[in-house]
Amino acid sequence: MQRTRLSLLASAAFVASLGAVANAVDYNPVTDARLVSPEPHNWLMYRGTYDSHGYSPLSQINTETVANLKPLWMFSTGLREGHQAPPVVNDGVMFITTPNNHLIALDARTGEQIWKYVRDLPEDQVQMHPTNRGVGLYGNLVYMATVDCFVIALDAATGELVWEQEIEDYSAGYYMTLAPLVADGKVMVGVSGGEWGIRGFVAALDAEKGDELWRTFTIPGPGEPGHETWQGDTWKTGGVPVWLTGSYDPETNLSYWGTGNGGPWMGDARPGDNLYATSLLAIDVETGDLTGYHQYHWNDSWDWDEVSAPLLIDFLRDERTVPGLVHPGRNGYLWFLERDGSDIGFVDAQPYVKQDVFTSLDPDTGRPTYDDAKKPGIGKGVTFCPSLWGGKDWPPAAFSPRTRLLYIPANDNVCSHMEGIEVEYRRGREFMGSNPEVATLVVAEGAETIGELQAWDVDAAEQKWSVKFENHNWGPVLATAGDLVFMGGTGDRYFRAFDANSGDLLWQQRTNSGITGVPSTYMVDGKQYVAVLSGWGVDAEREQAALQALGRTSVTVPQGGVLWVFGLE
Repeated sequence: MQRTRLSLLASAAFVASLGAVANAVDYNPVTDARLVSPEPHNWLMYRGTYDSHGYSPLSQINTETVANLKPLWMFSTGLREGHQAPPVVNDGVMFITTPNNHLIALDARTGEQIWKYVRDLPEDQVQMHPTNRGVGLYGNLVYMATVDCFVIALDAATGELVWEQEIEDYSAGYYMTLAPLVADGKVMVGVSGGEWGIRGFVAALDAEKGDELWRTFTIPGPGEPGHETWQGDTWKTGGVPVWLTGSYDPETNLSYWGTGNGGPWMGDARPGDNLYATSLLAIDVETGDLTGYHQYHWNDSWDWDEVSAPLLIDFLRDERTVPGLVHPGRNGYLWFLERDGSDIGFVDAQPYVKQDVFTSLDPDTGRPTYDDAKKPGIGKGVTFCPSLWGGKDWPPAAFSPRTRLLYIPANDNVCSHMEGIEVEYRRGREFMGSNPEVATLVVAEGAETIGELQAWDVDAAEQKWSVKFENHNWGPVLATAGDLVFMGGTGDRYFRAFDANSGDLLWQQRTNSGITGVPSTYMVDGKQYVAVLSGWGVDAEREQAALQALGRTSVTVPQGGVLWVFGLE
């Protein structure tokens, strides 16, 4: 049952009981106009801007000055597991989230805590992915999607709970880890739970009151276009989660969302193309109508979630400027698509890491043809590349309009062996259907490197440079007008700055843990800062363990969440 609760007095007492309200602050309300055109000194959303470029026009920290970058302050969250949220900043007020749904407001100049909200989570909940990827801002409110499948709205100045809205029942396997997308007065979220037999969807809430305005399912029901791509009742438990923040085009009022795996993992358990699994969806923000889609690969059997939002990049092809959607896929292909009115068109695609499953792509639609020997099934074990974690997992790529380069946190030379088993759906239980006794990671013989930071010219569709790392890379990327690219993501715990044009390493700082946090940058009182959460966990740690088991590395990455904020001396 869904419910909205107004809890001002109770929440204020709860927050105050934690000693969380240090003081209220002057807060600049976030308007639609500010979200469409954020001030250069702020970082108002997950990737900075609606186009998901992960790019900042700030240039005080640049290729000439970055050597003088130093840690200015740090803030310990007191928590373990994967810290993956970007520090979101609005005129000197910073918001970070953590595993277990802590939301903390800080003075972005000094790191002093302003207030802290701690979610009271159900004791019986099993967290498959204990993380949270940040907040959304609108008006005087700050929004967080929670692991017990609520959206909460807090007063941004005081931390008091204004409203909360249940999105789905956590006991059925639904949960949320993404940062909400706020646009056109709506708070949009998608649900996780692709391994639990859910039916995925994107939902929009009224930003002021929390009322649900629309819900768009990622698996079409009876009578809806695409329902015929699911046999029998497989659509009811087919997964297709949406667990990363979408992109948004204000000119068309369309939002773009990536979708995840079908459930269970083996495609022969759910014959058909399985729309709209492992796809890109265009959703009208006003109505929730699905206006177009592109399926990256059909009948997914490799756990290649394609949930990363596309970057809205206009690129050149044959002297024509294409209003584009660019996506480095988990399936190992770099996809160039077109925003064609309300529809999505295929332009071209090519592998950016070793990929041995696709034998060809249809030149008109991009539909792949498979090597059946590389498609696992029930009782059929195969080895395929890239691994189930893909050429790029969830960590976002970045684009610089100055260099016209797309920066991809990639993993190459690593594959998976997987075999399916029969699995029966049971509500609130895992519904994966992969044999854990034979599942393993496989590193290509003789491979000296796995992780990479790749730079691709989007107009020429060719790689310009690559920086390689001995082991895997789980580092979200930040690009700036200072011609810098910032990224962590490696087990050696370094946060690094590279020359955006050449890939040369210009600066690095070792941190307390591995970095899977999304970096951001902002300016207060004329001073530019770069901020990132360090805190290893979730799948980065799981792949680290798999590489340890193979003897690839002996390094154990310590856990513990710390926010690092850097600036020039």
